[in-house]
Amino acid sequence: MGFGFDAFINMNDFIVTFPGQGSQSIGMMDNLKDVPVIKSTFNEASELIGVDFWDMINSDNNLINQTINTQPLMLTAGIATWRYLQEGEIGSPSFTAGHSLGEFTALVASNSLSFEEGLKIVLKRAELMQNAVSENEGAMAAILGLDDQLVIQICEENKGIGTLEAVNFNSPGQVVIAGNRSVVEDSLVQFKSAGAKRALLLPVSVPSHCKLMEPASLAFKEYLDNVTFELPSFPVIQNYEALFYNNINQIKQALVLQLCNPVKWTQTIRFLGSKNINIYVESGPGKVLTGLNRRINKEVKHIAIDSKESIKQLLSEIS
Repeated sequence: MGFGFDAFINMNDFIVTFPGQGSQSIGMMDNLKDVPVIKSTFNEASELIGVDFWDMINSDNNLINQTINTQPLMLTAGIATWRYLQEGEIGSPSFTAGHSLGEFTALVASNSLSFEEGLKIVLKRAELMQNAVSENEGAMAAILGLDDQLVIQICEENKGIGTLEAVNFNSPGQVVIAGNRSVVEDSLVQFKSAGAKRALLLPVSVPSHCKLMEPASLAFKEYLDNVTFELPSFPVIQNYEALFYNNINQIKQALVLQLCNPVKWTQTIRFLGSKNINIYVESGPGKVLTGLNRRINKEVKHIAIDSKESIKQLLSEIS
């Protein structure tokens, strides 16, 4: 269970969300490339783990889409943007949340983990996920325009053939499925016949958040058992239950279970809506979460920090 809301509420009426895999793109930090703290954070990551992510996102290559690179890259980009936010002296958010990999970025931002430790953890996570299934054995697909329960029902109807699960509940009418590649591919016709506007394979090699990740989850638990966490300095809503915790063992357990269980993003944003949070900020490249959040909650302001102008907009909203 999460702890009481009153334990952490503060005077700032905004939340910060951190994107995960799928938001990466070549040139993704172009609008902030002249901001010193952005480049210095990428340099720090290079020194810590020996990979030049700045060069990677500014070169024509497919390296950014390899899980082993994408996870530390997205954490670096999210923290770089977060540090830029902090230079604006915006204070602490009422809540943070991260989509899948973004949950680790949120924990670094909340001082539960150091930047160095966060990078090491997501590198290990990526390695375990990549090794959990053979190459081309797993797949993921986006199903657009169907009710969540119908997507779940169709997955259940196919479970005797192999693994097929609804794994990312991103917004109403947008669900991602994962499982054995052959089963995922064959199911797309069924989803389209059921009325899906689109049913398309995603360009990923790892079937995240389904039971095929259970071996990775078990190994990840052993790894996290030896990592020191601090309690977050502000609440981090975690994907597994769409709750936040004031217990380090629960925080770790939710990170472990997240690997082989669905990302409850719609539930997360609805939870935040129940707390009357008026400004939703996306800290990281792209506007994927901003788009999802807007579809879930149209009654609040949504700001993606992808330019100097967006910082000015945020400061004007919270001043």
